Amino acid sequence: MAQARSARSTVVIVITAVVALLVGLVAGRFIFGGGDSSASAAGETGVAGTKIDVITKATQSDFWQSMLAGSKAAGTDLGIDIKLTGPTAETDIDQQVAMVEDSITRQVDAIVLASNSSTALNSVIEKARDAGIKVIVVDNAVTTASDGFIGTDNIKAGQQAGEKMCELITAQGNADGKILHESAASGQQVLVDRYDGFAAGLKATCPDAEIIQTLVNDNDLNKAVSQVTDVINANPDLAGVFADNNTSGTGAARAVSAFKGSTVQVVAFDSDPAEVDAVKDGIIGAIVVQNPFFFGYQGVVEAAMAVAGSQPPVNLDPGAVLVGPDNVEDAALQSLLNPAKESGD
Repeated sequence: MAQARSARSTVVIVITAVVALLVGLVAGRFIFGGGDSSASAAGETGVAGTKIDVITKATQSDFWQSMLAGSKAAGTDLGIDIKLTGPTAETDIDQQVAMVEDSITRQVDAIVLASNSSTALNSVIEKARDAGIKVIVVDNAVTTASDGFIGTDNIKAGQQAGEKMCELITAQGNADGKILHESAASGQQVLVDRYDGFAAGLKATCPDAEIIQTLVNDNDLNKAVSQVTDVINANPDLAGVFADNNTSGTGAARAVSAFKGSTVQVVAFDSDPAEVDAVKDGIIGAIVVQNPFFFGYQGVVEAAMAVAGSQPPVNLDPGAVLVGPDNVEDAALQSLLNPAKESGD
């Protein structure tokens, strides 16, 4: 039954991604023109010489390197000038703001931005758009206007994670157990949504389970390991850890693996190699896998659409899929689990 559910989840994500990709292909067809020569010329004019900056959350992360690889591929396919950049750490909001300011100074045509804050970049985004620069936001929604948004419905994905956590702790006889929320950062709406969805999914399926604490590791792996280790030591009856990004997931896995015979269940977001290995080793019970390569590719496609005068989709959700020991080796999932990577310019 679990395998059937897994297969259905895989089909859903593949179909969602294909539909979204078709949006991109249609967009590309529009940009390059229609059936007559004048439309074709107009489309080519809309693309020729276009300059797009792609600013991700951090260049040292496997997840964001995959996004940059997607953007680079789209730039190659569309024949446009792409600059790939981002701060070294997701906590460096000031550096990300400076990068957007630099894009404005260089008068690029569009920016694809994975914002490190839902609010802190609002002013510079508004400044860019006032200067005529199109801004496509990916992953983390912001609270100001943009020209399009691409990102997972994190409330829904978080709910899947909460339901999976209930399944895992119930199998251990801990349906009323204690859960730690290990978080990468404060102030990111994407993480707030994941937690809200997780809490709702857990409550609906394991109403007696308790989320005892939220700890913020500032996207520091060693800090995440230390925090989870301390909580396990203080709570020998801890049932599970919900880790809301790749750093938190890897940190939780390392901490749990140090306790021989531990029954602590880990459910995490993302699919860094260390997380995938932890799933294969049975340390992480499930990961919620997104498609950062698609974020980057489609972000560039939509930016080019906007520059060419077309309206990109206002909100595009590529979906997410749960991956556990039962399906981590499935051939259909390998492109998601082992995407191409690019470290930036």
